[in-house]
Amino acid sequence: MADTAAFVLIGGRSSRMGKDKAALPYAGGLLGHHVGALAQQAAGLVTFIGPRARWQGIFQPLAEDLRPGQGPLAGIETALSITVAPWNLILACDMPELGADFLAHLLHTAQRRGAPALLAAGPEGLPEPLCAVYHRDLLPAITGALDRGVRKVTQGIPEFTLEPLPPGDAHRLLNLNTPEEWSRHAGAAIRA
Repeated sequence: MADTAAFVLIGGRSSRMGKDKAALPYAGGLLGHHVGALAQQAAGLVTFIGPRARWQGIFQPLAEDLRPGQGPLAGIETALSITVAPWNLILACDMPELGADFLAHLLHTAQRRGAPALLAAGPEGLPEPLCAVYHRDLLPAITGALDRGVRKVTQGIPEFTLEPLPPGDAHRLLNLNTPEEWSRHAGAAIRA
């Protein structure tokens, strides 16, 4: 049994973007595939979490959300309910600048510290709950939180540790949520 696995959440509504972020064109493929490839390099095994009706045949392997439309905490619950690995890297599909080395670092740090949840922290010290490692033992706490109506990830986990980005790596946690952000990023990538 592998100690690590990775999951990429592709079930969001992408309402601010106006179209599915996972299907945005990126690096000769789709943004979701790009993030999935980084996750696979770091963890060895990657599964996409999202609606089969939308993604069957596009993202594989694919697991259906247990609580469709209930947000990212429900996606984390789905991942932890199907994983056999104790340590699980869980990522949003809209972070193109993640690096496999940094993701592997997150996994190794969580294992070394025994942290039940290790969240990457951006330059302002704010947690990024969808660039994080979750131990599968958190499943009962997350399920209980969802059953109580909690939807915010940082409120749905009993405790978490922050792992700051190395100096100069602040761009790793770039989220692309709007067409304007996407356009600026795509233009910068073309110029680079």
